[in-house]
Amino acid sequence: MKVGCIGLGDIARKAYLPVLGTQPGVELHLQTRTPATLRGVADSLHLPAAQRHTDLDALLAQGLDAAFVHAPTDVHPEIVARLLEAGVPTYVDKPLAYDLADSERLVGLAEERGIGLAVGFNRRYAPGYAQCADHPRELILMQKNRVGRPEAPRPMILDDFIHVVDTLRFLVPGPIDDVTVRARAEQGLLHHVVLQLSGDGFTALGVMNRLSGSAEEILEVSGQDTKRQVVNLAEVIDHKGQPTVRRRGDWVPVARQRGIEQGVLAFLDAVRAGRVLSARDALATHELCERVVRVVEEMSS
Repeated sequence: MKVGCIGLGDIARKAYLPVLGTQPGVELHLQTRTPATLRGVADSLHLPAAQRHTDLDALLAQGLDAAFVHAPTDVHPEIVARLLEAGVPTYVDKPLAYDLADSERLVGLAEERGIGLAVGFNRRYAPGYAQCADHPRELILMQKNRVGRPEAPRPMILDDFIHVVDTLRFLVPGPIDDVTVRARAEQGLLHHVVLQLSGDGFTALGVMNRLSGSAEEILEVSGQDTKRQVVNLAEVIDHKGQPTVRRRGDWVPVARQRGIEQGVLAFLDAVRAGRVLSARDALATHELCERVVRVVEEMSS
């Protein structure tokens, strides 16, 4: 199985390549426009020259069975479109694109060609978060905060807050009837944003504060007088009277803790089985993020 990896930045090197580089039956091909980076990463994986590529045409000429896109978001539309047009099932880092129209076009292209397209919402596979889907969820609260990092609204929401948006969508127990957005922005930079989703019998709150004084990610789901809390994707605390704590094992890889390994394997399994994955649900997350962006930009104008 020939698998391409396009873009060799931090996320690819730290999270994806340690998984892809150890899969039996996978012939891994790397592509980046930076020769020094290509050489260093490929050397670390002991890949031969035939599996190293500095342009997309050379990579596509290998007859790929699947591809992973970890290039900057700005070039996602061009790269993903080339892969889909070549008939290559594609897994791409979130977001698909900064512009909703580009995301819609890519999802439509995948469906038109009958080619699998998956977006890397790894938190859906993270063990602690997946366990929350089995817990009462009358109230859902997710915080993903940072220190000293206010940013322009669109990249902040599409690159980072999108994880919060997608996790809420994944966990809400029914249709969403109401969407409310609150935010604070100064001089074109977004300081914090709060998203509330509500429906019959549930409320979900997503919070991101880029001036919080702490880098943290906390998810809480509660209902029926019980609560499950997941701290930094590593510690699960169940509250029902006395809290009980379960911590990540010392030898559990970060990629598995964060759901990246599971997402990669699920994608590869689908490709091997000939199942065409749809990005239609992922597009719904992009549509909700676009709604948040527009509200925030109106507040800032």
